[in-house]
Amino acid sequence: MGAAVGIDLGTTNSAVAVMRATGTPEVLKNQEGSPITPSVVLFQDFGGVDEPLVGELAKRQAVAYPDDVIQHVKRFVGDPHWRFDSSTGASYGPAEISAVILKKLKQDAELALGEEVTDAVITVPAYFDDARRVATQQAGRIAGLNVLRVLNEPTAAALSFGLNAQAQGYVLVFDLGGGTFDVTLLRIHESRFDVLATDGDRNLGGFDWDNALMNFAAEDLERQGAVGVLDDLAAVADLREKAEFAKKALTSLNHTKIQVSFGGNHYRVDVSREQFEAATQSLLNRTEELVEDVLDAAGMEWNEINHVLLVGGSTRMPAVRALVQRLSKTPIALDVNPDEAVALGAAVQASLEMAPSGDSSPAGALPSSGTAARALRVQDVTSQALGVILYDDKTREPFNEVVIPRNTTVPCSMKKLVQTLDDNQAQLELRVTQGDDRDPEFVTEVGESTLNVPAYPRGAQFEVVYHYDIDQTIQVEVFDRTTRRRVGTFEIDRLANLDAIEVEAAAQRIAAIVVN
Repeated sequence: MGAAVGIDLGTTNSAVAVMRATGTPEVLKNQEGSPITPSVVLFQDFGGVDEPLVGELAKRQAVAYPDDVIQHVKRFVGDPHWRFDSSTGASYGPAEISAVILKKLKQDAELALGEEVTDAVITVPAYFDDARRVATQQAGRIAGLNVLRVLNEPTAAALSFGLNAQAQGYVLVFDLGGGTFDVTLLRIHESRFDVLATDGDRNLGGFDWDNALMNFAAEDLERQGAVGVLDDLAAVADLREKAEFAKKALTSLNHTKIQVSFGGNHYRVDVSREQFEAATQSLLNRTEELVEDVLDAAGMEWNEINHVLLVGGSTRMPAVRALVQRLSKTPIALDVNPDEAVALGAAVQASLEMAPSGDSSPAGALPSSGTAARALRVQDVTSQALGVILYDDKTREPFNEVVIPRNTTVPCSMKKLVQTLDDNQAQLELRVTQGDDRDPEFVTEVGESTLNVPAYPRGAQFEVVYHYDIDQTIQVEVFDRTTRRRVGTFEIDRLANLDAIEVEAAAQRIAAIVVN
């Protein structure tokens, strides 16, 4: 049996960790000697064959080869329409690009450990819906990994923090990464980790702060005569990279400069921290709204919070830290590494998943030595409401009916009665949704299925039972209320994901690719 690791598959950076025999999780360094690997892929063409380069070296060449580099692919995970076409003519979906990154992480972990890595817990933003969770699982399988669990990133961070037996009470995790934002409230009591509420925005992260600063600089450049800078692909890649550097510089400096060359001329944009924070204030306000929503959902006040964790590299921005400190009035846990906490927690969960099946703890137990020498139980909640499309019996207008509300403890099962609209209706169409809104336009349809049913008169009742498993993926059962028999059990036909044959084909394809 090979090693099991925890993987933080991030939008901008990724990391791998393992639980050591001492009972302490440790982040593994990659082949380049760094604990962090940029989630960047450069597709190199060698004789018409793709040889992807992943990590820091790929990131450094983004400006020189903007057409061949993919960054922030995590934002497209679960999107069936997104494709990347390499210069060799090959086409890749987001799950395959993610698998290339995972393959690189797997190879580096094997080099660090001196043994094969076969199993992994992979983290995802808490606000990821079913399609994105399934796509992440598929990416792991395509990369040659047995995915033990898909774990919410804030929960993973709290898990690594809570290994310290003194870390008890209510914990708020503010997780602002490169591409996503999550906030989670949970309670640690002895060895139990109970998530109370979670919320987030899968399109809010450091990338958006970079873009805001890039647009600020572009406006200044336009005034200086650099007209059309945002219409040039190479110039945009260069300006975005310089904006990211400037953002990081403004973490410790009050002023910095962005220097670019365009159209044969050299330009300089002076930017202060005050200007940067003004340009990104709306983004910061969005995080505040989501934090307050989570507290409201849990029915708690700030004075009840015992610990506040800042996770994700974007929490290093002074304005973010100032906001959290102003809101919470609770000391921020400064001993948490925002870049490594999620991977460390994933390694803890991997250890729990690999514990012998005869273990007395429902979640397994960690090694018998070190700080983690105790059984742990992790109880998460749904980040998305799960519903069904129904039809008004008079107007026949569709509407979304929530079956499992958001922030319900998982795994869980709940049911809803539906009925036929016509006499002799011999089929029952089920459209499964995620989202709270009653209007079908404002929720995500994650799958559908059609079942053959007896041709009853209009109004015949059927019971639809939804199951959310521990990874927040969906299964459905349907019962005939007339005969009290089960009509069928099925996994939804996910509209946004690969099927089993496509996953296997992708796995063979990625296995044949040399990843550096």
